[in-house]
Amino acid sequence: MIHNKEITTHLKAVKNDIEIQNTKECYLNDFVALLKGFKYIEENFKETPITELDVEDIIKNERSKIDGFKGVSFDTIAGHKDHAALMHFKANEKNTYTLDSQGFLLVDSGGQYLNGTTDITRTFSLGNITPEQKKDFTLVLKSVITLSRAKFLKGTTGYKLDMLARYPLWLEGLDYKCGTGHGVGFFLNIHEGPQGFSVRKSHDLPLEVGMNLTIEPGIYKEGRHGIRTENTVIVKEAFTNENGTFYEFETISFFPIDINSIDPTLLNSDELEWINSYHTTTFNKLSPYLNEDETNWLREKTKQI
Repeated sequence: MIHNKEITTHLKAVKNDIEIQNTKECYLNDFVALLKGFKYIEENFKETPITELDVEDIIKNERSKIDGFKGVSFDTIAGHKDHAALMHFKANEKNTYTLDSQGFLLVDSGGQYLNGTTDITRTFSLGNITPEQKKDFTLVLKSVITLSRAKFLKGTTGYKLDMLARYPLWLEGLDYKCGTGHGVGFFLNIHEGPQGFSVRKSHDLPLEVGMNLTIEPGIYKEGRHGIRTENTVIVKEAFTNENGTFYEFETISFFPIDINSIDPTLLNSDELEWINSYHTTTFNKLSPYLNEDETNWLREKTKQI
């Protein structure tokens, strides 16, 4: 069923096999560059002053070394401490923190390449975090896992699935006042419709095989801290039985999720299995493109919990 009269919008939303293959390769290259940038920041910010603006430049510089890079896909959001609670924070010369060992660093960034468009958010602790921050980080992870593991009947909409991501937060009386995810273009718009996850009826559109979407729940506590974890998934067919055809999501984002910020006691056995499996796959996919020092860094970031 097509809910949009503009046929090109629907055609762009459903990626063909070549676009999907290129996008996966694009994401892999992008995350290798991102890893180099994050590693440099983590290993140097205590000795060398690094601001939120510097974080933007460091990551962009690593991405610029990739063949086919044509620029960032949107203005990088690099928020430290309470700046991370501002969902669309943009540092400038008059308003930028220098990184220190307190709280989180949230980085939402992406690149435009000839073979695809990337978008990923990771939140890392730079040192000391509170029990509340650790709990909030884990709740956001539970939200990502819950929606990522969904199986749903053909014809299900992003509007209906959005609740899966919010449910772990709602149990704790928490919510985020934005959508859960959006479509991503192929060397095009970073926000590409018509598919998406949202409480808005505008995303009451059946998801189709080949559509890609971000999953990016978060917790934002003004003046305190902000947390967001974002992966991109592709809709694929799971199985067909007497009840109909069921779809599921294939995750194509593979980058470490900060295990030092996770409270394992808040995860059930399925969630622990998901994060451990995710990190095993992340290590296996990225490590062939890294030197020994980078591989050791990644091994520590993806160890089992």
